[in-house]
Amino acid sequence: VQLVESGGGLVQAGGSLRLSCTLSGLPFESYNVAWFRQAPGKEREAVACIENKNGRTHYKDSVEGRLTVSDDRGAKKVHLQMNSLKPEDTAVYYCAASRRIIWAQNVKAEWWSDAYWGQGIQVTVSS
Repeated sequence: VQLVESGGGLVQAGGSLRLSCTLSGLPFESYNVAWFRQAPGKEREAVACIENKNGRTHYKDSVEGRLTVSDDRGAKKVHLQMNSLKPEDTAVYYCAASRRIIWAQNVKAEWWSDAYWGQGIQVTVSS
């Protein structure tokens, strides 16, 4: 099983990035995928999730309206479109895949401890 994030980088405040998570080695349609991020000195936090069964999406309140999660089942990818980026969005972003749906406004990463995780990708937003 492998999850690989791509699309990160450096962007100015107000700009956009699209992250992608490519899943392999598992049945894509059976896994729910969440995006987490971890800024220096802070806990890892969940920002978005998409359910495999119905495509339902969930967002952390502070990013809703700026971040959009979607999937491409044919390519076995999950995307995170990030618009109107702010310096406080600077973090390492991770995708995680689980058969379970675990979502709340303050999802803890350890609640997804049995999930498959990507290695993370850096997103830096300059002011």
